[in-house]
Amino acid sequence: MPRPRKRPAGAAGPEKKGQSEKRTKFENSGEASAKVANSSPQKTSVFKNCGRNLSNYWLMKSEPESRLDKGIDVKFSIEDLKAQPMQTACWDGVRNYQARNFLRAMKLEEEAFFYHSNCKEPGIVGLMKIVKEAYPDHTQFEKNSPHYDPSSKEDNPKWSMKSLILF
Repeated sequence: MPRPRKRPAGAAGPEKKGQSEKRTKFENSGEASAKVANSSPQKTSVFKNCGRNLSNYWLMKSEPESRLDKGIDVKFSIEDLKAQPMQTACWDGVRNYQARNFLRAMKLEEEAFFYHSNCKEPGIVGLMKIVKEAYPDHTQFEKNSPHYDPSSKEDNPKWSMKSLILF
């Protein structure tokens, strides 16, 4: 039985706006809010502001409603992640270079918002943590996968994936 596939921010498809962005949490008069930070992968994950540490968050987009791609349903929702063993899953199928670079820039223990995209009620539905550094996405080599890329070579893979845990 094929496992569900998911599409993070910036993956190729009809919805191209809202690429993966790094988010910075800051304090303002005691209330916490999020603002878009410089999304350059070279930036450090912790900043100092008046002696306070500021955390960065990634935005990971996924489609919670069924959509067939090459005959395979690529839907993946927060409920699908909750159903995974230890609520941990790999984030595969990224086929956008900028999103891939952001994926590679994510470090262990950094946090990400789980965002439902291309659905009736889009928005942030959960919080995840990066539990494994980027590694080659095996679906780029599987000919029956909707994420197959014939131009990618096993000795020099183009595409990466991450492992994330829901918390």
